[in-house]
Amino acid sequence: MKEKTEEILNRWTDKIYPSKEVFGRALLKKGLKIYMGVDPTNPHLHLGHSTNFFLLREFQKLGHKIIFLIGDFTAQIGDPTGRAAARKPLTKKEISNNCKNYQKQAGEILDFKSKKNPAELAFNSQWLNKLKLGDLTKLAANFTQGQMIKRNMFRERLKRKEEIFLHEFLYPLFQGYDSVVLDADCEVGGTDQTFNMLIGRDLMKIYKNKEKFVITTPLLVNPKTGKKLMSKTESFIGLDSPPDEMYGKVMALPDEVIFDCFKLCTDVPLKEIQNIKNTLEQKITNPRDSKSRLAREIVELYHGKDKARIAEAEFIKVFREKETPTQIKTIKITPRSIMAKELLVKCDLAKSLSEAQRLIEQGAVSLDNQVLKDWRQILQIKKPIVLKAGKYRFVKLIP
Repeated sequence: MKEKTEEILNRWTDKIYPSKEVFGRALLKKGLKIYMGVDPTNPHLHLGHSTNFFLLREFQKLGHKIIFLIGDFTAQIGDPTGRAAARKPLTKKEISNNCKNYQKQAGEILDFKSKKNPAELAFNSQWLNKLKLGDLTKLAANFTQGQMIKRNMFRERLKRKEEIFLHEFLYPLFQGYDSVVLDADCEVGGTDQTFNMLIGRDLMKIYKNKEKFVITTPLLVNPKTGKKLMSKTESFIGLDSPPDEMYGKVMALPDEVIFDCFKLCTDVPLKEIQNIKNTLEQKITNPRDSKSRLAREIVELYHGKDKARIAEAEFIKVFREKETPTQIKTIKITPRSIMAKELLVKCDLAKSLSEAQRLIEQGAVSLDNQVLKDWRQILQIKKPIVLKAGKYRFVKLIP
C-alpha cells in the first residue's frame, strides 16, 4: 500500500501542503474527504481536468470520500487566476447550461455509481447564496489587502496601472469557504489554483482549527513555450469530444508533450510510459507512432475500443490518404446564396461571425478542397459540396 501511494503521488501531483510525507501517512488511513472544484465557464471539461480526475479516482479506490464540486456561484464572479483583466460574469442560465453534463463527463473516470463508496456531486451555490453581509464581513476580515495583491496577476495589473475590482478579491475567499462548509481534509487542483486553495487552508485553521491538505497537479503545457495546451480553441480537447475529433486533436499536439500526456491523461503503466519516452529520446520510435498510441488510449477511455479503432482508421484515411471522411453531417442550405462567414455560423462550424471571419482569414476554411480567402464572398450553393473548417470539421452542404 505504501508503494502504491508513493506511485500515485509521484505520477499525478506537483506539490503537497504541508508535505508529501505527512499526507502520505494520512492517505494510508481510510476516510479522508477530498474534493476538487470546477467553475462551469465552458460546457466541456477538457483533457487537463483529467489529471485531477485520475488522482481522485486512485484516492477513491483507497477508500476516501471524493466530492466533485461545481462552482455555480463562483462562476458568476469569475476566477481572476491568470487573467490580465476581470472576467466577464456569466448568467445563471449560461452556468446551468454549461454544467449540465459535467457529472457524465467526469463519470468516465470517477465512479458516481459505486455501492460502497460513490463519488458525490456538490454545488457551491447551496451555501454561498445563503451568506449574509455579516458573514461576508467576518470572512473578509481574515485577510489583508496586502495578502491579496501578492498574486502575480494583480501585481502585473498594478504595474500597468490597471484596475482591480473588489469582487475579484472575494473570489479566493469564496473558494476557500467551500473547504470550510465541506469540512474537507484535502483539496486537489492545478498549480494555477495554489493561491486560492491555500486561502482555504488558512480558513480551515481559523474556522475549524483543522489542517487541510492542498495538492497541486501539473498543468498540461508545452515545455518549449510554457503555454497551456487547453487554452486555445484549436488545441482544446473536451472530454466529450466526438471520437474522430478527439483522435485528430491529440495527433495535432506537439511532439514534446507526448510523455506528459501519457503520464497525466492516461492510465498506461508508468514503466511502459518510461519505455515510450526512452525510445523517443533515442529516436528508435517515430513520434507519430507514439502519438497514435496516445490518441488510441485517450479515445478508448472516453468512447471505448471500437470507436477508438474506427477513429484511427478514419484519421489515416482523411489525413494521410487525403480522402473525404466516411461519414459527414449533411446540412440543407437555404437560401442558396450566403456570405462565407455566415455560412460557417449557420453550419455550426464557428460560434460567432468574428470567429468565422478569423478562420477564413487564417486560410482554415475550404469548399471541396478550395481554400476560401475572403469572408465577404457570396457563395452559391448549387450542388452538393463539402465544407471544411480547421483540420477536423466537415459538413456536406446540399441546396
